[in-house]
Amino acid sequence: MDRRKEWFVPKFGPEWFRIGIGLLFLPYTGMVLSYTIIGSMLAPKIDWYRVVAILVGFFFALGIGAHSLDALGSKGTKPWGTVFSTRALWIIAIGSILITYCIALYYIILDSPRLWVIAVLEGFLLFAYNLEWFEGQFHNDLWFLLSWGFLPTLAGYILQTNRLSYSSVVAATGTAVFSYVEISASRPYKKLKLLSSISPAEVDLMNFYEITLKSVSFGMVLIAVAMIAWRWND
Repeated sequence: MDRRKEWFVPKFGPEWFRIGIGLLFLPYTGMVLSYTIIGSMLAPKIDWYRVVAILVGFFFALGIGAHSLDALGSKGTKPWGTVFSTRALWIIAIGSILITYCIALYYIILDSPRLWVIAVLEGFLLFAYNLEWFEGQFHNDLWFLLSWGFLPTLAGYILQTNRLSYSSVVAATGTAVFSYVEISASRPYKKLKLLSSISPAEVDLMNFYEITLKSVSFGMVLIAVAMIAWRWND
């Protein structure tokens, strides 16, 4: 499986740059960051420094750390080639995850102790999902939805309030549904991209999946931006 031809990989620049940007899966990472914003914006009172903190934390943990671990956990052919060595990927993954946990620990000690539940669950799934621990039992849609759809929204709300609410749980369920749309379109899309020869009907189907992926990722980012604009002057 060669992912260097994915739609979100730059078509310009040296190979290390193209693969480095591709490894971030920026549209999908943007979805997850949007979820943290949505959760944050539901809080009665917004601490904007915490909004930035949750964005930075999830960008390093999932955007960089999880995707580096995913590249390490890939079986057989490496989808991103060998521009980044195994050692480099481990250093990037562990370093980025440590940055996130330094941020999380600061707020857990300060006044958001309930954030530790999210931190523990996300930390476990970072490794269990991406490295396919326990014979891949955690590498499935359910755990993907929890880690990439449900928990980020709750994390944004808990960091602001140190509690849960009905609205935050409902919103987290909604963002998990959007993550399900993304993963459901992404997997068949990747399979179609691997085919050496493809029929016109398969081309149409592949284009449909690509449009779906672009729409759901950019749409969630726009919703998050709109919610920021809504709460900015509160």
